[in-house]
Amino acid sequence: MGLAEKTERNSGFTLLELIISITLVAIIVLIVAGAASLGYRSFSSGEKKLNEIERLRASLIIIDAQIQSGVPLTLEDGGVKQYYFVGEKDSLKFSTNHSIWGGQKGYVIVSYKVETDDQGKKRLIASEYKVGMENQKETRLLEGFKEITFDYYRQDAVDEEGEWVTQWEDEEMMPTRIRLNLLWGANSLSYIMPVRVGGLIGELEDDDETEESE
Repeated sequence: MGLAEKTERNSGFTLLELIISITLVAIIVLIVAGAASLGYRSFSSGEKKLNEIERLRASLIIIDAQIQSGVPLTLEDGGVKQYYFVGEKDSLKFSTNHSIWGGQKGYVIVSYKVETDDQGKKRLIASEYKVGMENQKETRLLEGFKEITFDYYRQDAVDEEGEWVTQWEDEEMMPTRIRLNLLWGANSLSYIMPVRVGGLIGELEDDDETEESE
């Protein structure tokens, strides 16, 4: 009888062993749950970053297309012809035949304006309206940046090299290039876009007359 009782006691678990087993299982469950949570957060973070990159790429394509499709529309102010172009460090206004909204045909006046959101981040708002019409559409192209600025390249016909300026003050000339500067965290990007109609008003008008005469 004594041997049977001893064998029965050895075949079971003591309270201490049971507590240790439960503790180990709990630790394993916590480790697995933590790993799963970390994996999910990494996946979500990666997906968010991909979406941000895709949005940036799409926005740059839109801005580039509108600037390269710019048209030298002019207005008369006091009998003097001026380009429908205003370039500042934090804003840009010009005429183009490429609308953000594809269904809107004809020349449109585009305005890009840098604003600051509630978190102190910069965003770029684009608005446009069709020449001769007052209804204006607006959309947000870029957001979440530390800085968003524009630069303009000025080069006279007689100069071998030009210069970048942060404000466009020449009323009889358009820049030949526009640079969009983006800063976020420790990263920065400068995207340069050519202005196909850049130059003097007189030169463009002479070219138009030559083409018509041909």
